Amino acid sequence: MPVLYVIGIIALIAIDQIVKHLVVASLALGDSFSVINGVLSITRINNTGAAWSILSGHQFIFVIIAILAAILVTYFIVRYWSNMPYRIGLGLLLAGTLGNVIDRIMNNHVVDMFQLDFINFPIFNCADMYLTFGILILAIAIIRES
Repeated sequence: MPVLYVIGIIALIAIDQIVKHLVVASLALGDSFSVINGVLSITRINNTGAAWSILSGHQFIFVIIAILAAILVTYFIVRYWSNMPYRIGLGLLLAGTLGNVIDRIMNNHVVDMFQLDFINFPIFNCADMYLTFGILILAIAIIRES
């Protein structure tokens, strides 16, 4: 993998960790403030589960799965390097996976903060956005190849 690609992934992970640090440093657990009234709030929660807090409290399982996923995604990045949409989507998956596993290892939970006020949707973080957009890019790329 070229150096700039790796630096890009590291930068995404750093952004995720900095945002989480700023939220933890400035908001007590459960506190919230509106960014765009009726649209977006910042609400600090600690999530010990996965999406929608499923399997809450099973950090060891999540860490093992995340490490295996990171290894597998890295393999696919190398394998499909020539395919730009795959490279971008997989890079986002790797950054999101590593961003959240860092939290699980260091804090025994993932810090989430972005709350959509106009819909009942789980609170999420930057790493979750990377994962979502990575999957979306890969899905579009796969569909376009069909």
